[in-house]
Amino acid sequence: MSIYIKQALLDGREQDIVIANGIIETIIPCNKAGGETLADAGTQTLIDAKGKAVIPGLFNMHTHAAMTLMRGYADDMPLKEWLENKIWPAEKKLTDEDVYWGTKLACIEMIKSGTTTFFDMYHKPDAIENAVTEMGLRAWISEACFDFFREDLAEKSKQRIISRFRKKPPTERITYALGPHAIYTVSGALLKWAADFAQDNNVFMHLHLAETEQETADSIRDFSDTPVRYLNKLGVLSPKLIIAHGLYVDDEEIMMLADTGVAVVHNPASNMKLGSGGRFKFEEMKRAGVRIALGTDGCASSNNLDMIETMKLASLLGKAWRKDPTALTCSDIYKAATTVPAEILGIKAGKIETGYLADLCLIDLNQPAFTPNFNLVSNLVYSANSSCVDTVICNGEILMANRKIAHEKEILEEAAVRAENLTLR
Repeated sequence: MSIYIKQALLDGREQDIVIANGIIETIIPCNKAGGETLADAGTQTLIDAKGKAVIPGLFNMHTHAAMTLMRGYADDMPLKEWLENKIWPAEKKLTDEDVYWGTKLACIEMIKSGTTTFFDMYHKPDAIENAVTEMGLRAWISEACFDFFREDLAEKSKQRIISRFRKKPPTERITYALGPHAIYTVSGALLKWAADFAQDNNVFMHLHLAETEQETADSIRDFSDTPVRYLNKLGVLSPKLIIAHGLYVDDEEIMMLADTGVAVVHNPASNMKLGSGGRFKFEEMKRAGVRIALGTDGCASSNNLDMIETMKLASLLGKAWRKDPTALTCSDIYKAATTVPAEILGIKAGKIETGYLADLCLIDLNQPAFTPNFNLVSNLVYSANSSCVDTVICNGEILMANRKIAHEKEILEEAAVRAENLTLR
């Protein structure tokens, strides 16, 4: 489908945008001739964007999407107790249908808040893929992998990974990745095998790392080193590794991450809610050359998937613990939700430019948060919330227009029933 977006605010002026074959084909300032010609040249859908700004679709680089079903189920608990006593027991009862509907609910929430691409780590990846395929988002799907230091479970994980990558080539919007959970749930041998598999097959590996002080203390006790140094000794650090959290790292470890090309995902809401800590070293990592993206984590730990809220939390939290209002500027945070994750994933997205993927949002400027509009990015990061997102397009397909999404009511109702039944099992 080709789309003609008319009079959208871009780079401070109204411009027309033509989308064809999933790509931004043409951008023309409205004061130049040619707009009407483009509209007549076979364009199927016209969007009047007067009073709206166009931004790239946002990236949520760390999710457990189907955990929408556990929103509010286990609040105000420490991470270890939360996982072992609440989350893992509930996850053992999940069915494919639960994950399917939980993921569809997550997609609704992400679309509503302007996200077009997410990186998921969870169970039952076929169900996740089916949901994402139907909802129209772009996703990297990594199946959560555990062996709990048992050789038999490690072998089962290897065979499952090999089988999946044999039968699941990437599609236009869906790519598979590896998802070993963490250094305290996955043996060093399996971590090393997964890292080698990722390198050999040119796929990403996603891992929770250095999330809590307890994890660091346990790593020193069990592996005689801190988490990043432990992975460095294993040979796991590489440009194919994306770590979530990375709160407890020192200067030497930051240089290890930079030198090996590891990307880091900052999850401010989850880190604060679980009491993991707020001193994420964004500035130090950035100076060292570490690529930093943003994520929400799952809805059981962050309670929503709103990347607009996440941008604000990340910036304000960084300023607060440093006592420095110049730290984590709105510009840097905006890039961490757009251009930087696109670079990490190696896709031509995160910008509104010709030749880039047509993953974009229209932001309604006719509301208090954008009045006055001295600085669009500042207003988006510091003032707005997800209600400002009017239209979402991914891969050249309209997923939401005028804040309406197809089958939204059905998805919300079914997901609510699934969540209630899950807690009763």
